[in-house]
Amino acid sequence: MTQAAHEHARAMDRMYRYTRHVYDLSRRYYLFGRDTLLQRMDLRPDDRVLEVGCGTARNLIRLARRTDRQPLFGLDAAQVMIDTAQRSVDRARLADRITLRQGLAEQLDPAAFGVDHFDAVFFSYSLSMIPTWPQALNAALAHLAPGRTLYVVDFWDQASLPRWFAAGLKRWLALFHVHHRPELLDAMRRRDDCELTLQPIGGRYAYLASLTKR
Repeated sequence: MTQAAHEHARAMDRMYRYTRHVYDLSRRYYLFGRDTLLQRMDLRPDDRVLEVGCGTARNLIRLARRTDRQPLFGLDAAQVMIDTAQRSVDRARLADRITLRQGLAEQLDPAAFGVDHFDAVFFSYSLSMIPTWPQALNAALAHLAPGRTLYVVDFWDQASLPRWFAAGLKRWLALFHVHHRPELLDAMRRRDDCELTLQPIGGRYAYLASLTKR
């Protein structure tokens, strides 16, 4: 791990050392569209499904309860989050379905999970926190099977909402190192190796993007 990567992992540990205990309770009020993403995922039996930036494993646990056979995997930069997620997975008695690993998104290696590829990958409000998001997106797509889909739900520009609300939200999110990245959507639109579909969540509060790999 490079020094910069090591520092990013340490920063995530510091950020979530205490907030991980109230993360799910607080995020339910503004991370809209997560369940829509889980419902819209096109999954087949035995698909290998990865969440990048899995946090407390809230999404993976919900997905495991909605499906029956898919092996699920979670990657997060913060070891403290992985520790919390593992306890949640154990309590839910889903350790046989959900495998968690600490690591950086741009250094994604399926071998760390004992597999050679993924059939679905999703980012739920995590790309807006990853400074190296272009490399993270490239790594996820590199290890995604052809013809399968990468999903992203994240903050949009709030252009359809009152200006004061959008400005206040962006200032508040910046306190948690979360940033709207218009260049991210531009990068997804420019990819010629994928087909993009885009759905607004709450007007333009957030978006749900699907990138199907050609």
